[in-house]
Amino acid sequence: MTPIPADPTRDGVEVWLDNPRADRVKRVHRLARRVGRDRGGRFLAEGPQAVREAVAAHAQTGDVVDELYATSAALERWPDVVAAAREAAIVPLGASEPVMAALTDTVSPQGLLAVCRTVDHPLDVVLDAVLDFVPDAVPDAVPDAVLEAADAPGALPLVAVLVHGRDPGNAGTVLRAADAAGACGVVFTEASVDVHNPKVVRSTAGSLFHLPVCQGPALADVVAGLRARGVVVLAADGAGDHDLDDLLDDAEHDPEALLRRPTAWLFGNEAWGLDEQTRALADAVVRVPLRGRAESLNLAMAATVCLYASSRALSRSRRTTSRAADGVGGRRTGGETDS
Repeated sequence: MTPIPADPTRDGVEVWLDNPRADRVKRVHRLARRVGRDRGGRFLAEGPQAVREAVAAHAQTGDVVDELYATSAALERWPDVVAAAREAAIVPLGASEPVMAALTDTVSPQGLLAVCRTVDHPLDVVLDAVLDFVPDAVPDAVPDAVLEAADAPGALPLVAVLVHGRDPGNAGTVLRAADAAGACGVVFTEASVDVHNPKVVRSTAGSLFHLPVCQGPALADVVAGLRARGVVVLAADGAGDHDLDDLLDDAEHDPEALLRRPTAWLFGNEAWGLDEQTRALADAVVRVPLRGRAESLNLAMAATVCLYASSRALSRSRRTTSRAADGVGGRRTGGETDS
């Protein structure tokens, strides 16, 4: 977007927008719709948490945030976010309350809005993040940002694949859970909700900026790419042949157990789950045990349970590997010591 001339400073901001009908405001508002995001290659991150994480990512790479808008109340309430933006060479733009309301579709805007560059990566780039856990196997073509994500503290050879997921809140929560569990990548297959949808972005609580994401590939291509990299493909389904607790028990004692290997989880649509053809693509179909009277878990809840099961098992593998490398009873990687 073309910069506008600086106005007299108000609230420490050089440019202040008061007209909700201005062309600049209309251009930003178009990003609330997918067609606008696809045409502009930009999306909106709204609220202090999402903006904070976008700014932090921009500070590392310099290519995440294009513009940052803030109301007077937001400038006063979240000075840390604004200060971090300035340190990252992002110049905040002031926005009146009517302008902020016109910039987004949010019913009650929180006063901070960032225009960000889309984060979609090619499928091979996201799946190659798994290779960072195989010595000398990482292609030179993988971007530094992806390798940094895969090498982040706690990152594991774990990928979450959302298959035809349509609900923005669930989709964002799955991505957030994958981030929290230490996954190294997330894939939204074709016919899934846009990862840049404002509701998805809000539901990720900033995790969208923490790990590589790919959207739009065919499921068959995703599974083929995973298998080519030696990744076990597990499908989460309430009628699965394998009980998740049994797999966790196996992982406690068997270093070759399914959950101890690089893993990708397939999570289905909220309404109809995974169809028979999709389940057939997996190495195993796994159910989360229900011990109470609940009919089922929703998508985001089931995905969180599955991802954390893998995280626990893979972390055990990492600890075992560290102890083997350093000597049993010796110093572990990361400064931990055996008691």
